[in-house]
Amino acid sequence: MELNVLGLADETQHVYLALVGRPRSAAAELARGRGISTAAATRALADLVGRGLATRSGTRPVRYTANPPEAAVTALIQEHEHRLDAARSLVQRLADAHREATRISRPDIAVELLSDIEEISQAAHRLTAQARGEVRAFDRPPYVNRPGANLEQQVARQRGGVVHRVIYSREAVAWPGRLAGDILPSVRAGEQARVRGELPLKLVICDDQAALIPFSLAPGGHAAAYLVHRSPMLTALEALFEAEWERAVVLAARPGGGQDDAAAPEGGPDSETRALLTLLTSGLTDAAIARTQGWSARTTQRRIHRLLTELGATTRFQAALAAARRGWI
Repeated sequence: MELNVLGLADETQHVYLALVGRPRSAAAELARGRGISTAAATRALADLVGRGLATRSGTRPVRYTANPPEAAVTALIQEHEHRLDAARSLVQRLADAHREATRISRPDIAVELLSDIEEISQAAHRLTAQARGEVRAFDRPPYVNRPGANLEQQVARQRGGVVHRVIYSREAVAWPGRLAGDILPSVRAGEQARVRGELPLKLVICDDQAALIPFSLAPGGHAAAYLVHRSPMLTALEALFEAEWERAVVLAARPGGGQDDAAAPEGGPDSETRALLTLLTSGLTDAAIARTQGWSARTTQRRIHRLLTELGATTRFQAALAAARRGWI
């Protein structure tokens, strides 16, 4: 039995093992049994009492009894685990300080590799919290945190004057509950949102200072991310965003409290038709539209057919062009 892994010296460990089998022993008795001096046994017993592994009683001679190991040793293990946790926390703080110092002292380092999910989440929060002018983002699955978890913080930033421009992939818009519970509330609060069928990567750009590119090495979550500082690479990412922004379809807030109600053209479509147009031009499938709107498959198909007929179109692309000519989108 090895107790020294918990911080016990060899001598203290041997005295404790002997005491477990010989309760109410005096120091001299344990010393004879272990072949050590009485003074050494007394020191070991005092250490055991101090750690809560033994109790003392009587006076002449003082006798010692081992406390129940299942309680005493468990408490010692927990104390050891607390020390390990504190050590890990210290190492993490030192690593963060070292990385920041390295980046400052080596301005030529344009890209940092982040390989811990918690570290990636903290970097994303730090970047968006520090934004003063604009946050630009590509939003696409997979997600580590629940989509919409940071909605309140984003709305607060937007009210503080930080512009948010976000391009969502088709999969992001079709994510169950995402459109109604996260995207549209963000748009109503001032977010400028557009949709692309596909996006090349996940991306967050804060002002013109830094960007974060999370990526996944395995299904189900992000395993790493690149943190890009001001450099030609950041300039290239900004250009990529602006190019995709020009190609993306505007995603307007669904009526019913949204800002787009006031801008609805005279004699234009009703709220459900405008919502359907937005989803159609975003490239969502019939099934995704049905899930997003809470419609049945038959209702969805009937409404799409009716809309195409009203616009004189046979394809979704033609419907989008016809709706744009009428000023509906």
